Amino acid sequence: MSNFIYQYPSLCSSCSSLNIEGGTIVSEQKIRVLIADDQRLMREGLRIILEDVPDIEVIGEAENGLMATQMAERHQPDVILMDIRMPTVDGIEATERIRKQVSPLSRILLLTTFDTPELVVEGMRAGASGYLLKDCSAEELSSAVRTVARGQVLLQASSAAQLLAGFQAQAQTQSATSPVPVNTPSMVSSEVEKLGLTARELDVVRLIAQGQSNAEIASQLYVSDATVKTHINHIFSKLGARDRAQVIVKARQLGLA
Repeated sequence: MSNFIYQYPSLCSSCSSLNIEGGTIVSEQKIRVLIADDQRLMREGLRIILEDVPDIEVIGEAENGLMATQMAERHQPDVILMDIRMPTVDGIEATERIRKQVSPLSRILLLTTFDTPELVVEGMRAGASGYLLKDCSAEELSSAVRTVARGQVLLQASSAAQLLAGFQAQAQTQSATSPVPVNTPSMVSSEVEKLGLTARELDVVRLIAQGQSNAEIASQLYVSDATVKTHINHIFSKLGARDRAQVIVKARQLGLA
């Protein structure tokens, strides 16, 4: 299975403290994970898999989005495995509540059997840091947890394609029901001007939307990695984005990708 991984500054407190013992890097703390799924067998299966991983600790389970939100506020987990379709409060609404209100530093990995573009779009807009299907392997699951805990965004290649497909479908629906064309050149230009993005920052936004890493962007623009990081920090601030996934969402909304 192929994944796209985008990196931005790590916010995982459990992942930042390392010791070197006998030439081996040893983490002082484990990645604290909360599992949210309405199916008991799925929760137990995920727990069994993750309990065998030395650097991951399962701190609790929730059977719906409301419970997940309450437990996230209480325990402030590093990573939350979030099913999308749950009773009471669904995973997407819970993701938005957690990221905006109760535990903004928690990284949320959507784990679902539903392989639809609309869910990918909604989940990333809500603040999820990644998206995996439930048929992923144990190794892929643990790797994904580490990836988002380090402050990276993870999408399966198929999910990245879905993200773009979802925006295309949404734009087509809007254009069919609205008398005003969606994202006309004048509208896009006006919105971009309001944001105050420079020409070089626009270049970086487009390359991020293409899935390019910092190193790849630096190579293509003939600048240093440090310069790229500076541009990205400015882009985050101007777009009001928390991470690269939200930059991609905004780029699509503005017609930049």
